[in-house]
Amino acid sequence: MKGLPAPTRHARGLAAEAAACAALAAEGWTVLARRARTPAGEVDVVAERDGLLALVEVKRRRSLVEAAYALGARQRARLLAAAEVMLAANPGWGAAGVRFDVIVVDAAGRVRRIADAFRAGD
Repeated sequence: MKGLPAPTRHARGLAAEAAACAALAAEGWTVLARRARTPAGEVDVVAERDGLLALVEVKRRRSLVEAAYALGARQRARLLAAAEVMLAANPGWGAAGVRFDVIVVDAAGRVRRIADAFRAGD
């Protein structure tokens, strides 16, 4: 609409995280935490289903392809370090395993999940 300010990057990021959580819930996942902060960094979403823990990075870009390529090596390292802190603080999490997912959201609000997007040592 004319005259309304464009959403800020922060607001778009929050909306993408909300869309990601809704998609996870629709697939039967329980969201345990959003924007989980640790001394090593932040994890956008922590979700669990049947004992499997998913640490999820949410990326929003104009297209799903752009979003899929937005996670760099430095961010992967931050997520791995944050996961170590979170798992040490929550020893009951991930009884059936832990994985790192990326959920990509485009400007139209389409959501796709890349399950098991990377592993330690990648």
